[in-house]
This record gives sequence, structure tokens and C-alpha cells, in this order.
Amino acid sequence: MSIFKDLGLGQDIVEALVDLGYETPTHIQEISIPQIISSKADLKAFAQTGTGKTAAFSLPILQQIDLSSHDTQAIILSPTRELAIQIAKNIEEFSKNMKKLNVLAVYGGAKIDEQISRLKRGVQIVVGTPGRTVDLIKRKRLNLKSIQWLVLDEADEMLNMGFKDELDQILEATPSSKQTLLFSATFPKEVESIARNYMKKPVEISAGKKNVGADKVEHEYYLVSDRNRYPALKRIADIHPNIYSIVFCRTRRETKDIADKLINDGYNADALHGDLSQAQRDIVMQKFRNKNLQILVATDVAARGLDVHDLTHVINYKLPDQSENYTHRSGRTGRAGKEGISIALITPKEKGKLRPIERKINKKFELKLVPNGKDICQKQLYNLIDKVHDIEINEKEIKEFLPDVYQKLDGMDREELIKRFVSIEFNQFLSYYENAKDLNGDDSRDRKKYDDENLTRFYINLGKMDKLNPAVLIGLINENIKNRNVEIGQIEILKNFSFFELDKNFTDDVLESFQNTYFNNRSIIVEVTNKSKSGGGNRRKKRPFNNFKGESRRSSSNSGNRRKSSASSFSGKNSGRRRRR
Repeated sequence: MSIFKDLGLGQDIVEALVDLGYETPTHIQEISIPQIISSKADLKAFAQTGTGKTAAFSLPILQQIDLSSHDTQAIILSPTRELAIQIAKNIEEFSKNMKKLNVLAVYGGAKIDEQISRLKRGVQIVVGTPGRTVDLIKRKRLNLKSIQWLVLDEADEMLNMGFKDELDQILEATPSSKQTLLFSATFPKEVESIARNYMKKPVEISAGKKNVGADKVEHEYYLVSDRNRYPALKRIADIHPNIYSIVFCRTRRETKDIADKLINDGYNADALHGDLSQAQRDIVMQKFRNKNLQILVATDVAARGLDVHDLTHVINYKLPDQSENYTHRSGRTGRAGKEGISIALITPKEKGKLRPIERKINKKFELKLVPNGKDICQKQLYNLIDKVHDIEINEKEIKEFLPDVYQKLDGMDREELIKRFVSIEFNQFLSYYENAKDLNGDDSRDRKKYDDENLTRFYINLGKMDKLNPAVLIGLINENIKNRNVEIGQIEILKNFSFFELDKNFTDDVLESFQNTYFNNRSIIVEVTNKSKSGGGNRRKKRPFNNFKGESRRSSSNSGNRRKSSASSFSGKNSGRRRRR
């Protein structure tokens, strides 16, 4: 394997790479660096996420940059601000021995005046998102007439995010003599279109096959019903106590919802999505990079530019719409020669979506069973014991406390101490998974049969016109049904009235509890109805109980904010809170 100096890089750059711990180039670096240095031909390069694409295009540019000129000579376009910031940071590290080099990342969400001020002082390399780059060009603050290199990084994602018009405008502002370098992890038809429209007879190089997964990533899937998707996610996390993972969701709303659930259930988790401010995103990403978070829940776009090593798992809470995006997701793990696992949570109806992905990655998915409670408890217990066994004893700090500790534990033999130690750490965990049900497969039919036999369907005279939603209705139930071990089934909110299902053992309690109650000054009527479809076809039993009398107001609109109870997750009798870690 050649070293970086043999690729045509100068001593200043090589020394910086050595200081950063770079010993040998990756495959894409080894073939692209000499090509860019020795030729002015456009380049179309394929490489998987995590294979060192940034160094592959930035190092040869640094080698050829004119430090005596303050003109902008290279423009690197990136789909997201996180990736732009990361690329600029990498280039600054690579060029730390090149004192006259200036690099600037330009992106939305930051003060444009500060970026303009930096540009005025002279910047040889600009790394930007398409939107902010176009804005600066229109303001005549970014002059691209001296551009020698244009880099399109993650070109497929820029098209997916709708930046085609911006790319056209940027290309028009650059000289035809420039060298265009297109780097992408996948090459769908849209990227091939970029090459045809924006490049002149490009040389094509590839570090691996197009659109296939990383070699060291195992691909697994768990077959669950849609309602068991989240409980299955928790069990996968619990069976891997040292998990360090990104959980990919398809929408911002789903991302926030899953992250909130994980946090409330005691996991070291947080969310990364488009609704966060730049400062919030920076905090979340820094916590994740420092491994203060074990699980990051993110959308595909938000995760771009997140340079994180040593991920143990990538979990697809739901599969992406485009199979190419799966390779992006799975490529987040199994980096730098390490092994990783990519997991997909799917329903039986979604199983067919695996086949096109398998063709893309040239690998088969392996079916795994969602672990049961006993397996999880055993794994967690042994992990706890390993931590105790391997913990470094700080004799100096604890020495003064030991006599009192010995005295308090006097009379307990070794076996009893171990039992008590395990119990204090583990009782909640054992309780949570006691009688835990099997989550594998599609339980929708069994669930319907259970619902028919064990749930009572109720009518309530409130609907959307009363600003009722599921959260508010759960709040009303929590406010009036004092027993917190009640299972709630389906909730259906209609225009003027609604339906909800609840454990039949509490039928009389519901009817009694909602007597003489009010919501926004409106008297509440709750009645038992049958199991037929809604929309007017539901026939209520003749058992009205609200006599419109009484002055007490036991419910209010604010009660809808109370969402947490054993009923809140719709997850059955075994629902419970996982112990905090």
C-alpha cells in the first residue's frame, strides 16, 4: 500500500496527515488523488459513506491551490450545513501547515453578514450549501469567476432535496475551464443526469461496486406488527447494553415522537431533525459524538454530515422510500474496517421491500427474532456483572468511607451480599419484563380477537368541533378514571362525537366516573356502544347515565395535557416503564 507522499502530495500536507493519524490512504483516496493532480479532466467518483471521500477531493485541491492569490479558487457544494461544516473543518486540519490558506463554510442558519465579511478578506476554498451559495452569488458577495475546481459532494442527496435549480445557477456563475469533481455514495439516474449535463467526458472511478453496501455490515430484519414496532426497538436496545446507534425515521414528526418515547422510558437518546435550530443541532451532535448519547433518532437529511465513528448499529425504524437511501443509512456503521449491524423493523406487508434492497447491496437480510424478556434480563445482568468485575477501584478516594461501609454490611456473607447487590440494580428490570409477550410476527388478528373479547367500546358526545383529539381524550380518561392500570384500545375522533375502547372490566367504573362531568362548560355524555364500524352506524345501548345535573366540574380542557398512564402507550397489560440507566 502506497503512502500519501507517493500520491503526489507535498510535505506540509503529509506531515499534517501524519499528525492526524492518517497512515495509509483508503482505496478511493489512492485512486482519486493522483487522478485529480495529474489531470484536468472532470471526475465522477463513487465511494461508500465513511471511506474518506472528503480527503479524496480536498487533498489534491490543497496540493494545487495558489496561496499567493486571495481569490476563491475552489467551491465545494454539500447538501446540508452539517456536512459543509464538517468538510471545512477537515480541510482546515489537512492544511494546518499551510499558513496562508483560508477556508469558509457558508450555509443557512448562520449570520450572512459574518460570512460576507470573511469573503471580503479573501477565501481560497468555500464549502457551501446550494441555497446560501446562490444567495451570496446574487448579492455579488461570492465571486466564482476564478474557480478552478467545483466539487459536488453527496450529489444524489442534493437532488433528493430539490437543489437542481440552485445547482444550475451556481454552474452558470463558474468558468467553463474549471474541473468538476462529482462524488457520490450512490448513482441513481438523477446523478447520471448531472454528469451528462454538467461535466465534459468525465473520467469514472469507483472504490467498490455502485449502490452496494459496505462489506463489514451485517443486514438483519425483525418481523413485527406495526403496533409492536416501538416495543421491538426497545428490546433490541436492551439486548445490546452497549449499543451506540442511529435510529432512522422517515419524517420529522416520527423522529420527535420516537425520541420522546425513548427519553421518557429512560434511554440515553435524543432527536436530530429539521425543526431544531443550529445551536440545538450542534449540542445534540456533540453529545452523540462524545458518546453521552447511546441512541440518536434522526431523519435521513439531518444525519448527513454527521461524522461519527464506531457505531454498533443502524436501525431502520421504517425503511426509506428509495432503496438507495438504505445504503446511505447502513454505511454509517461498519466503518474503518470495523463490523457493524444494520437492522430493519418491518411488518409482513413490507417484506417485499427487502428484495430490491438486497439486489442493491448484493447481500441477503437475515431474519432475527425479537428477544424475549428472559434473554434480555440475562444479557443485562451479565453486563452489569462484567462492569463490576472490570471497574477500576479508586482506593485513595473511598478509603475513608470503607470502615463505615464494612460496619453497615457486617453479618452478611458473600452470597447474600451478591444477591442484594443484584436485586437493588435489577429488580425494576425483572419486573418490567415479567410475563413479557412475544412480539414476533403479525399479531393484528390475535389483537382483534382480544379486543373483541376484552374491550368495551364507548361513545362520547365530544368531537373535533370541541377541539378534542386523542391526547385530550386520554387526559379526560386519566382525570376521571382513578385506576391507572386500565388498557385503552382504539380511539376514533369524529366531527361531533367520538369513540374509544377500554378494558371491559372497568365498564361500570367509566360509566359512573363520567357522570356530572364537563368539558369546556359542556356536559359530557358517555355511553356503551357496539363494535360495528363508525360513521353513524354505531348503535348505542340504551343506557344513558348523564342526567345533566350537578354543578361540579370534574374535567377541563387542560386535563388533555396529561398523557402518561398505563393507558398512554396503547401497549397492553404488560406495559410499564423501563428502569433508567
